[in-house]
Amino acid sequence: MDFNLTEEHLMIRDAARDFAQTELLPGVIERDNAQTFPESLVRKMGELGFLGIMVDPKYGGSGMDAISYVLIMEELSKVDASASVMVSVNNSLVCYGLEAYGNEAQKEKYLTKLATGECIGAFCLSEPEAGSDATSQKTTAIDKGDHYVLNGTKNWITNGGRAEVYLVIAQTDKHKGSHGINAFIVEKGMPGFDIGPKEDKLGIRGSDTHTLQFNDVKVPKENRIGDDGFGFRFAMKTLSGGRIGIAAQALGIAAGAYELALKYSKERKAFGTEICNHQAIAFKLADMHTEIEAARMLVMKAAWDKDQGNNYDMSSAMAKLYASKVAMEHTVEAVQIHGGNGFVKEYHVERLMRDAKITQIYEGTSEIQKIVISRGLIKN
Repeated sequence: MDFNLTEEHLMIRDAARDFAQTELLPGVIERDNAQTFPESLVRKMGELGFLGIMVDPKYGGSGMDAISYVLIMEELSKVDASASVMVSVNNSLVCYGLEAYGNEAQKEKYLTKLATGECIGAFCLSEPEAGSDATSQKTTAIDKGDHYVLNGTKNWITNGGRAEVYLVIAQTDKHKGSHGINAFIVEKGMPGFDIGPKEDKLGIRGSDTHTLQFNDVKVPKENRIGDDGFGFRFAMKTLSGGRIGIAAQALGIAAGAYELALKYSKERKAFGTEICNHQAIAFKLADMHTEIEAARMLVMKAAWDKDQGNNYDMSSAMAKLYASKVAMEHTVEAVQIHGGNGFVKEYHVERLMRDAKITQIYEGTSEIQKIVISRGLIKN
């Protein structure tokens, strides 16, 4: 058992850290206020290989492992969770889903562009009445022979306006329950496919979140992923990997807030000394560091499981459950350590606190993670 990162992993982490500090940090407050993320930064992330981290180089990817992926996610998330969620969705949900379960024609047509950042992807599962209960899909795809006709609504879709390629989960036969669900590749611009206004969110405000409407959208038969009825299993398998990405995002948010709090506590003076010398603050820092390190171990274990070909359903759920809890609790503590300055945007910690909350909600709420973990325990 070796807890040291390899030289390659250290280089990847440092490259991501340098990009976050030199490219993402400038303007991050302004982007949060304006709810924007410039195309120039998307292109730079694509050039660095951040949008196809684990994709085979023959499809234009970087060919890195899951450990590299979580290292990149943590460093980006320390500075800008709006950037990292775009990276997570494109990597964990879209590229992974296509590479693992798409056919060769689908990979050649779509994956090669997604992995290089030439275009961005979106994963469309959640609906107004089907969030945690993913089997209750109201979006339908009626088989018409050589194509399907897609109708329905998808909510809270990351990259919803920016994406060119959408993986859409829809019900083809409600009488079959979860076995009557399929996954489809839908392209922006298909007739009947409409994108709603951008959501005005609490956190990750720079990310592109929209409601999508499908009104008699004709999707070619060759755009179905896998065999008929594979859609629900596709979604669940893909989300297991996605949770590793969001766990790493939560870890990064927590670590970023901790680093800012530690630095501030060494500079801010009260009662004649730096506030880090007061036990009330020192104990907060000790708890933050300990729990963030514990979250990091869970995240790394989940990524290692994936790299080793082990089942990572439970380890990814545990990593996401705990890392998101740590992110929420310790971004609040970071604000507290900053005192009144923590409530001011220029000190960054209030943004990290707002960004942390979503990690307990998307890609499976904390309650869903407990269901996954408990079922795994009972099953075993």
